[in-house]
Amino acid sequence: MSSRTILGIDPGISRMGYAILEVTRGSLKLKKFGVIETSKGLDLGDRLHRIYRQVRSLISSFHPDTVALETLAFSRNVTTALAVGEASGVVRLAAAESNIPVKEFSPLEVKQSITGYGRADKRQVQRMIQAIFSLKHLPSPDDAADAIAIAVCGSRSQFTQPHGKPRVAARGGTTSGVPPVVAQRPRLESRGAGFT
Repeated sequence: MSSRTILGIDPGISRMGYAILEVTRGSLKLKKFGVIETSKGLDLGDRLHRIYRQVRSLISSFHPDTVALETLAFSRNVTTALAVGEASGVVRLAAAESNIPVKEFSPLEVKQSITGYGRADKRQVQRMIQAIFSLKHLPSPDDAADAIAIAVCGSRSQFTQPHGKPRVAARGGTTSGVPPVVAQRPRLESRGAGFT
């Protein structure tokens, strides 16, 4: 049975969300998710080194075929934006050392892929992730929930059009928290997943 593994990353310097998905014949299994945290009291270089080591550890443990990385959204805080950009670079380095391709997705693409609506709020995305994987509670913290959504978006990239835009058919789309019908959604499961 052919399967592939995706490491989803929500880049950050204080907290970086991650999620491991296993894709088998269009079925998704959530293996693990959590956050990599660094202390504000540490030097930036030490924080980046910690992120690098943790991402390398995830790669060594789960052997992902692809890293799905969210692109940096607009930030008014230039210092934060630069630090998050550097954290994304560390993830890219860790992936490159293992010859793992990195696919980038904008926040709009991730939301569109999960809910069928590119302007969905965080709560709507979390509810959809909870429903997709039959989780008892909303996935948390937010960074980990975002990483799950990014990994799911990455799993669907085989159904993308040129320029990385997901082929999503939304019928009767709504912003009320009830997701529209999304075309080509694979079967999803979370049984036996090792959550952190």
